[in-house]
Amino acid sequence: MTAASLPRATPGRTGSSLATVLRLAVRDLRGGLSGFWIFLACIALGVTAITGVGSVADGLAEGLAVQGRTILGGDASFSRVGALLSPEETALISARGRTSTIGEVRAMARRADGNATLIDIKAADASYPLVGSVTLDPPQPLAAALDKGPDGLFGIAADATIAVRLESKIGDILDIGTGRFVLRATLRQEPDKLAGGIALGPRVLMSADGLRAAGLAGPGSLVRWTTRVELAKADAAPVGDADLTRFVDTAKAAFPQAGWDIRTRRNVSPEFDRNLGRFTQFLTLVGLTSLVIGGVGVANAVRATVERKRASLAILKSLGAPGGLVFAISLTQVLAVAAVGILAGLAAGAALPFVILALFGQYIPFPLDPSVYPRELLQGALYGFLTTLAFSLGALGRAHDIPVSALFRDQIDPDQTRLRRRYQIYVGLAVAALIGTVFLFTPDWRLSAIYMGATLVAFGLLRLVALALMRLARALPHPRRMETRLALGNIHRPGALTPSVVLSLGLGLALLVTLTLIDVNIRRQIADAGTGDVPSFFFADIPSDQQDAFKQFVTTHAPGVSVAAVPMMRGRIVALRGVPVAQIKPKPGSAFALEGDRGITTSDVVPDGSTLTSGAWWPVGYSGPPLVSFDKGLAEGLGIGLGDTISVNVLGRTVTAKIASLRQIEWEKLGINFFMVFSPNTFAGAPHSDLATATFAKGGGDAPEVALLKAVAGAYPTVTAIRVKDVLQTLDHLVGQLALAIRGASGVAIVASILVLAGALAAGRRARVYDAVVLKVLGATRRRLLASLLIEYAILGGATALFGILAGGGAAYFIVTRVMDFGFTLAWGPAIGAALSALVLTVVLGLAGTWRILGEKPASFLRAS
Repeated sequence: MTAASLPRATPGRTGSSLATVLRLAVRDLRGGLSGFWIFLACIALGVTAITGVGSVADGLAEGLAVQGRTILGGDASFSRVGALLSPEETALISARGRTSTIGEVRAMARRADGNATLIDIKAADASYPLVGSVTLDPPQPLAAALDKGPDGLFGIAADATIAVRLESKIGDILDIGTGRFVLRATLRQEPDKLAGGIALGPRVLMSADGLRAAGLAGPGSLVRWTTRVELAKADAAPVGDADLTRFVDTAKAAFPQAGWDIRTRRNVSPEFDRNLGRFTQFLTLVGLTSLVIGGVGVANAVRATVERKRASLAILKSLGAPGGLVFAISLTQVLAVAAVGILAGLAAGAALPFVILALFGQYIPFPLDPSVYPRELLQGALYGFLTTLAFSLGALGRAHDIPVSALFRDQIDPDQTRLRRRYQIYVGLAVAALIGTVFLFTPDWRLSAIYMGATLVAFGLLRLVALALMRLARALPHPRRMETRLALGNIHRPGALTPSVVLSLGLGLALLVTLTLIDVNIRRQIADAGTGDVPSFFFADIPSDQQDAFKQFVTTHAPGVSVAAVPMMRGRIVALRGVPVAQIKPKPGSAFALEGDRGITTSDVVPDGSTLTSGAWWPVGYSGPPLVSFDKGLAEGLGIGLGDTISVNVLGRTVTAKIASLRQIEWEKLGINFFMVFSPNTFAGAPHSDLATATFAKGGGDAPEVALLKAVAGAYPTVTAIRVKDVLQTLDHLVGQLALAIRGASGVAIVASILVLAGALAAGRRARVYDAVVLKVLGATRRRLLASLLIEYAILGGATALFGILAGGGAAYFIVTRVMDFGFTLAWGPAIGAALSALVLTVVLGLAGTWRILGEKPASFLRAS
């Protein structure tokens, strides 16, 4: 901006028109965006993160909704463990359209040489699938692959991983349960695969007759029977959501005690929807953190702009322009630049689902339906706009009262004018609006409050760290070495970069350490669960009349192994204190207990791994009204306690029991334990199977565990053996995928920290050049200047890294112990590794940003000054 471009001042004028403000702002921006690139990058990065995460989540939710009918296998499904639908229930459902029934159960597949593996069976009737298609290799009709052949054996189609686990190929004969099956095809596509949940073994598709021939569907078995229906109208018109809802309500009213788990095409997986919402919320907060960190870059850029244009601002004010005009012009420029960054971020975020689908669509196990989502665009734009205001208004407002003389000597005598009250109000309103927006777009108010509180505390602590560091540097006695003396002076001098560097790196590093320690503790929890005195196997579907024989068999073939067995059934909670679960609003972490079937057992004694916290256990041989012992933490989440009643539907029969005691359960020991343990008389005479664990004294090993697996698979073909080590490996893989996504999101915040740090260094370039030139005139060499900068950045990086370890460790401890309910270990290695990386990053970027400064020639700079 030049003097010739300025409007003629009017004496006594106290305001300026909007047109004048816009004209001057546009004229000034014609010179380019010098000094605003970091600003642009910070805003664009944060908006991209928030918009992209929301768009991908919406794409997944929309894909699930659009393909819900295919994933579910129909318009509605009715499932129950252990019992098929009754003829009356089937008649009601089949009257509305075509139906198909499948049975799902885990079992063992064995080769002739004794090798065995856990498999997930889906037994289908002739109508399967109602929607979609099954793809087999080699191509053939599904019925032909599963029906009984000329050799009298049923066929199966299996996931390709079964070939790896059993070294089998097409045409091989496998033993499953008490039956023999021919592997006729590899299962390439299964339309309703997602509806089956997490698979612990290869999927095996067989016919319903094949399941019965395998002896896996007897009384007490844990087969989940699901009947799907494809609704149809008399006029063949599509069945709308309203008709679907009426149909489900009619079925519930007709059979209130059925104990069904009902799903529709609109809520294929409530658990997936809820987890997707939580994960999206978490990643959005991570994206917001990157935007807040970027806000520090905005503040630095605005301060640097005011400092860089002090001559133009001085001329403008000397011509009679009021402080309000200076503020308005600068704010207009800032908002214009922010608009460019916001638009770039919105474009990148909106494109993210399309990019992910194009590059990784074949690897994503969930349906992704990319589109442009206005709500996510609005959210990203609003966050970007409010962040810009919150972090720029203070810096812009200070220019209002800076006199011309102070602007000219700001380099050596920075002005300390207090921010006017009205600008303080503006900043407060912008911050309040930003906080309100977080609550508006985040459904979990508790999480939002924790996040905002933690952010404000982090800002305050980082500010205190910076001030303490500056005060300490000022209070220390002057070192004899010039390099150290210069470094300490740079830390506490007026206009020092200390607050910006500490704040920008501190937030990003604290987030990185938090996520690293959470990941380490989750993985350690999984690893520790597979060591020590914990079970090596879970054995399910043991016939109740063979429990003693089974225990004897295991201890004979694996001497020293301890075996524990309990009866096991599956039941669905239908009411608490007489109130139907549909009317219960549990805490978020406890809602899972009211969805689907839960394992239940009976016992005369307190199970191992459980400690009574209140109430009393029933006496041996108790014969009074049904009693139940409940998990203490889950009871608190569901809002129930001692003396309350709980109603559970088991095999289509509802039983109501009173809570007699609450227990603290040590789940990490992986022993046999259940949320609900009933008095034995509650289910006397009900068909059931037993669940057993086998624990090697010193953790076992591959050889003895495999030997026991082969022995049990051969002697008890209908018993399902679940090896704990294999399950933990599956969980570790899932955790790894989740951690990768979280690290990717947190990487955005780290990049924002780097950008802010670069911006802070750029903002202080003029002061650095001034210092370097003066020191060179006084005889300082480049080596000495470089050494002083190295010491300065090492001190700043070390202090910030220490804060990151402490703050990140504290946050990780809270999340792991309070939210995840795990034990916490401070992993010094990963934490220190992150701290050292921050230290190296600070030093490298600091030196890179000042290398050219050290090469400035004093003569050219002095002539320009």
